[in-house]
Amino acid sequence: MILIEPPRSTTAARRDPLNKRELGRFAALAVRSAGATGAVSVLLTDDERLRELNRQFRKKNAPTDVLSFPPWGLECGGPRSRSAGDLAISLDTAARQAESFGHSLAAEVKVLILHGALHLAGFDHETDSGEMAALEARLRKKFGLPSGLIQRASSATPFLKKRGQSASKVPAKAASGAATAKKRSRA
Repeated sequence: MILIEPPRSTTAARRDPLNKRELGRFAALAVRSAGATGAVSVLLTDDERLRELNRQFRKKNAPTDVLSFPPWGLECGGPRSRSAGDLAISLDTAARQAESFGHSLAAEVKVLILHGALHLAGFDHETDSGEMAALEARLRKKFGLPSGLIQRASSATPFLKKRGQSASKVPAKAASGAATAKKRSRA
């Protein structure tokens, strides 16, 4: 299920409309391809909502591009869920990233959905030995998607050193990856 909150929340989404049905099909395909099972819900919203979620679940008071929420019972040893989990994506950040990298908003949202789906499948590029990056690259190629978050982060550092910039100058969070937020146990 794809939910846009608030409807048509960004100027970019009005200029470059998103097809919810197409994104929903892609999200289901991305989840299966990542190795997760179950349905995924995707919230497409704005920077302010992602800031709130990031602050609530990760204690980081900043917007981000995508947050992944595994089914709440799994990390608590609960029963296997029929849901792969939830994703929250900032259309504001996605629009800036799409513009920075020269592709459509829809393509950027798909990149973020794929990255989030890999997190829902249990991958973590911050702690693994490159498995998530390799699978993400293979799936992006299969789906005809532009560079992904992990690739951008790893290629941004050498590029910036040549130009004498710091990672904080990378356009629209290009040097950062997605975050996985664990839902708190509901007792």
